[in-house]
Amino acid sequence: MFNFLKSSKRATEPQTFYQQLGGESAVRAIANGFYDVMERDPRAKELLAMHPQPLDTIREKFFEFLSGWFGGPALFEEKYGHPRLRARHMPFTIDERMRDQWLLCMYQVLDEQVQDDLLKIQLRAQFTNLAHHMINTH
Repeated sequence: MFNFLKSSKRATEPQTFYQQLGGESAVRAIANGFYDVMERDPRAKELLAMHPQPLDTIREKFFEFLSGWFGGPALFEEKYGHPRLRARHMPFTIDERMRDQWLLCMYQVLDEQVQDDLLKIQLRAQFTNLAHHMINTH
């Protein structure tokens, strides 16, 4: 009878940010690019000063965090447990100035590495919300 109502095709799941970006290598490039911007842009010098040097360990942790946050493998959680970002950052003074320096670096790396405009807008919105949430000093 009317078998066309019983489609054999399943609705495809929307791709995660991780998949849309291109997987591990692209996410690692974003994490590293973020710190590259921080190191080279004098407008982020106070933010850079807050980070332990050399940046090798923090680069890897940021990649691991982004992997899970973007919907890929939960590498950070597997190693360190739930990110609890606000709690982990409480020892640091994060005000609007630090938020803005962080977003400056993140927006720059997104502009450099994300070609899809809609994806870039979505990621900017996600990072902006995250950065606002991290403020712990007014």
